[in-house]
Amino acid sequence: MSPETSSVDTAEVAKFEAMAAEWWDPEGKFKPLHMMNPVRLDYIARQIAAEFGRDLKAPRPFEGLRLLDIGCGGGLLSEPMARLGAKVVGADAAERNIPVARVHAEAQDLPIDYRHTTAEALVAGGESFDVVLAMEIVEHVADPAAFVATCHALLSPGGLMIASTINRNAKSFMAAIVGAEWVMRWLPKGTHDWAKFITPEELTGMIARAGLDPVDRKGFVFNPVSWQWSISDRDLSVNYVAAGVRR
Repeated sequence: MSPETSSVDTAEVAKFEAMAAEWWDPEGKFKPLHMMNPVRLDYIARQIAAEFGRDLKAPRPFEGLRLLDIGCGGGLLSEPMARLGAKVVGADAAERNIPVARVHAEAQDLPIDYRHTTAEALVAGGESFDVVLAMEIVEHVADPAAFVATCHALLSPGGLMIASTINRNAKSFMAAIVGAEWVMRWLPKGTHDWAKFITPEELTGMIARAGLDPVDRKGFVFNPVSWQWSISDRDLSVNYVAAGVRR
């Protein structure tokens, strides 16, 4: 795909532009991501370590790996990946997210290459990565299958893509929209469109058709009693993550 046929959905970008200043406020509009971040990071780190034979006990286990965080937002994932030694490019179609991410990374003395760009533009520029993270973005793009194919094009041979999104069923409507947007008001109403949610089978199919080998799938489960997130092998009913490798 060329930059002119971008998978960017301008209406979706506008939603996140409006919230850009709140990325690093753990009690702000991105509170759900701050709460989920530990389990996201645990899954990502373990998948990268397993695929590339890295020891997570080492000081900088991802040294030498080039990683793209597409839809990076304020850098909630880019920063820990940089701390683990990866050479990180954080890309986002929402222009206002980039200065927020840059200022925060500079304050942490983290050399992250943040760019206001699209996945398609990176392909057109001949970029390639060992790891592509597409976390909580697939449900916000105009054409999810084309977007996954673009992620494949951005991977070097042997590269790993990790994508997380939200399942499409009655439970996810109650949890992600009624619960998170209407009742808890963690997110502004209209942040998510239930019709754009993607089932695990649909995402796995997109990954396979893009030419990636699906290697793993897990659920991210929120416990309203303990108020904590955990990783599940079985429960993919709402939030989940999938991984694929370009063989």
